[in-house]
Amino acid sequence: QVQLVESGGGLVQPGGSLRLSCAASGSIFSIAAMGWYRQAPGKQRELVATMPSGGITNYQDSVKGRFTISRDNAKNTVYLQMNSLKPEDTAVYYCYGRINVNNYWGQGTQVTVSS
Repeated sequence: QVQLVESGGGLVQPGGSLRLSCAASGSIFSIAAMGWYRQAPGKQRELVATMPSGGITNYQDSVKGRFTISRDNAKNTVYLQMNSLKPEDTAVYYCYGRINVNNYWGQGTQVTVSS
C-alpha cells in the first residue's frame, strides 16, 4: 500500500510564505505524477500545481508566479513553495500522487492566510 503524508501548513499573514511537503511511502514502483490540490470551504477541490515525471509542470492561473512546485525523486517527495500568499489562498491543501497506475491522496493540511 502507498501513503502520502503532508506537512508544512499553518497560519500566515498576507504576503507571507509557506512551504508544503508531501512524502510518498510504501511499495512504490513508479510515479507518473505528483502534485497539489486545494479545497476552500464551500468550494470544489481544485488543481494548484502538478508535476508529471518527465513532463511539463502545470499551475493554476491564480498561483502562477507565486507558487513553485518541485520534486525530490530520490525521496519520493513533492514540495510546494508558496510566496506572496493572499487570503484567497486559504484552503485545505491535498497532496496527489499517480503512483503504480493508481491515484493516491494525502490527508490534507490547512493553510490559513489572515492578518
